[in-house]
Amino acid sequence: MTNLSLLKAGCCLAGCLALAGCGKKFNPASGEVQQSPVTQTGDAALIPVDDPTQFPLIAAGSVDVPEKLDVTGSVFPDIDREVPVISLASGRVVDIRARLDDNVKKGQLLLKVQSPDITNAFDTYLKAVNDEQLANKALVRAQDLFAHGAISQSMLEQAQDSEDDAKADLAAADQQLTTLGVDKNHPSSVVNVYAPISGVIVAQNVTNAAAAGVTYTGSSTAFTIADLSVVWIVCDVYENDLPQVRLGQEAQIRLNAVPGKVFTGRVSDIGPVLDPTIRTAKVRIEVPNPGMFRLGMYATATLMSRETVVRAVVPSTAILHLHDRDWVFEPAGNNQFKRVEVAAGEALPGNMQEILSGIAPGQQVVKQVLELESTAEAQ
Repeated sequence: MTNLSLLKAGCCLAGCLALAGCGKKFNPASGEVQQSPVTQTGDAALIPVDDPTQFPLIAAGSVDVPEKLDVTGSVFPDIDREVPVISLASGRVVDIRARLDDNVKKGQLLLKVQSPDITNAFDTYLKAVNDEQLANKALVRAQDLFAHGAISQSMLEQAQDSEDDAKADLAAADQQLTTLGVDKNHPSSVVNVYAPISGVIVAQNVTNAAAAGVTYTGSSTAFTIADLSVVWIVCDVYENDLPQVRLGQEAQIRLNAVPGKVFTGRVSDIGPVLDPTIRTAKVRIEVPNPGMFRLGMYATATLMSRETVVRAVVPSTAILHLHDRDWVFEPAGNNQFKRVEVAAGEALPGNMQEILSGIAPGQQVVKQVLELESTAEAQ
């Protein structure tokens, strides 16, 4: 046999094997492909047993639970509890006593600013003191002259007006020193800046030897302090779910960083504007902070509705957890049980489990699912 004949025979044999592997038969005599009969396999979800009575059944109960909506969000400070630390005196920072993320107390010294504003304000104050003293002496002299008939009533009134103006200028200069934080009895070109509230420094705009104040920096804010005793959870809620959200609604908050811990908050604002890209509105939840919330943390909020829904309830022993999914087994007749996927909800008292979907109340399921699964594995 030639090499060409061998090659043709090999290709023919390979074709026959390929057709056979596809469940088809090749008839060399007729040159036709015949379809071989296909044997159907059983349903993988069905588990046959010899004696179904060995596996007691139980009817799923029911429970009325509030309708829930799960949304995700992040932790933000309450802007009503954010206070800027203002340096009204413009100048150079000569000493800084706090840093970003520091916890500070109300009245704590944060920084010192050396400012020419202090010198100018104190100079104005000293001049006002001198002017007031001079105006007072002129008034006393005018009163004496008027009493002896040496001057007219109008001249006395003019002296009184000068005294009143000098007192007003002195009071304004004194108030300016107080506003800048200067002790007029112990003047200094350095002014102290103190924390207006207790909280955490969430923003810092100054460093040592840097400029402070509006004149040199364009902003009077040196720090921003946030009181984090109450924080916001800002969530994105799809427009289809907005009817389930209302002001004052209770929300259960869970942090990814603190698994197993549940916090309680309330909806304080529902955004009036939707994001045009993802069709969501911002929903703000106020939560008391026991010290575990940090700004920027991811959180899951479960909003509790006033309306209730009926859920199925089964013993926790009736649920099989397999490959991150939950299953129950229901009778399927002919000595068989069918595996049904369910969505398990919260654990309930008495070793019971809420079922969100998959079965309905009253539906029968196997009470001890592990025994049935063991039988299935043995088969």
